[in-house]
Amino acid sequence: MKPEQQYIDLFSQTEAMICRHSAEALNAPRVAAFADFERLGFPTRKQEKYKYTDVGKFFEPDYGLNLNRLEIPVNPYEVFKCDVPNMSTALYFVVNDAFYGKALPKSHLPEGVIFGSLKEIAEQYPELVKKYYGKLADTSKDGITAFNTAFVQDGVLLYVPKNVVVEKTIQLVNILRGDVNFMVNRRVLIVLEEGAQARFLACDHAMDAVNFLATQVIEVFVGENATFDFYELEETHTSTVRISNLYVKQEANSNVLLNGMTLYNGTTRNTTEVLLAGEGAELNLCGMAVEDKNQHVDNNTTIDHAVPNCTSNELFKYVLDDQSVGAFAGLVLVRPDAQHTNSQQTNRNLCATREAHMYTQPQLEIYADDVKCSHGATVGQLNENALFYMQQRGISAREARLLLMFAFVNEVIDTIRLDALKDRLHLLVEKRFRGELNKGQGCTICK
Repeated sequence: MKPEQQYIDLFSQTEAMICRHSAEALNAPRVAAFADFERLGFPTRKQEKYKYTDVGKFFEPDYGLNLNRLEIPVNPYEVFKCDVPNMSTALYFVVNDAFYGKALPKSHLPEGVIFGSLKEIAEQYPELVKKYYGKLADTSKDGITAFNTAFVQDGVLLYVPKNVVVEKTIQLVNILRGDVNFMVNRRVLIVLEEGAQARFLACDHAMDAVNFLATQVIEVFVGENATFDFYELEETHTSTVRISNLYVKQEANSNVLLNGMTLYNGTTRNTTEVLLAGEGAELNLCGMAVEDKNQHVDNNTTIDHAVPNCTSNELFKYVLDDQSVGAFAGLVLVRPDAQHTNSQQTNRNLCATREAHMYTQPQLEIYADDVKCSHGATVGQLNENALFYMQQRGISAREARLLLMFAFVNEVIDTIRLDALKDRLHLLVEKRFRGELNKGQGCTICK
């Protein structure tokens, strides 16, 4: 039986239950999304975008799904001691795929800002959610997006009105919790109106040593002259599969920083698609992965320069140890009208062993003639001369390897526009290289 069939049967049997425990704005596109999923199925390696990760096989096992929205007995505020030194965040939690609203941080967000459960906000402000939900995440083009849209029941929404500045970083901790093998389907919707500013940090953690499969679809709308920083940090465990699709639309003169960091995982597949829709828009897209054992990280990105006078900078770095596998495919598309585009794409990778594998596929597709575009990719090993030099000066071979690997990824961490988070990540990455990260025991960014 194909892996799709059990979910087609499940949806057919439980559609009424799924809808009953969600909101009308989330239910409206559900039937069309399910039809798209029936037609598309799960992506296969035959599709160019998914050639490095066999997504379908991860859906074959029989996972538990909480479609009846039973309460998960956990108070994350007690379990997770999230108090980052020198970094005061507005801290919120999602347990599996449900927003945790029983206890909320004391810090108040500015007037007019809406943040919380996507389901509840869709019931309170249906027109707001209907205006944006599902508008970037096209279910007709991607089987994972279609699957998520058919099954999702809750998630998170952030809305920042015109010219409002959210000073505090909003931190969202996604906790995976389950006694049996478990699947979660999360949704995030972020809207920044004209001139708004906000920073968002999402941390993924797994509390239990069972197999987890998480699908996630994020839609981000950034208005004219708005500024948005979005950081994602994954630190789960080796039995976790994470499949995330991020869609971003930038209007004129907006400034966006996207930084996705995989510190500890099982299998991760991240898709990022950014549309530069207004002149003067600037995008910085960064990512890094630190892998060992049999871990697998696949990042697939598309930057669509649809209008003139936009800038994009892309930087991804991987450090691969043991038998780990990394993949990066990045497309920069410059449309015929997008003159005076300035785009740079860089992918650098370090294989610390001969058994580690890296696949890289940088791509430029340019249909305009007055542009500055470049791309480059490297796959190499640790510099033997540098290792020898450091050992001559009394540094052990192990320490020398660690120092070189740490220095290699620093460039990605340095793009972070929040000093406290930058300092914390430097420390976390060093711990990761030293094998000191406390897997699944709370939010290490906050310890």
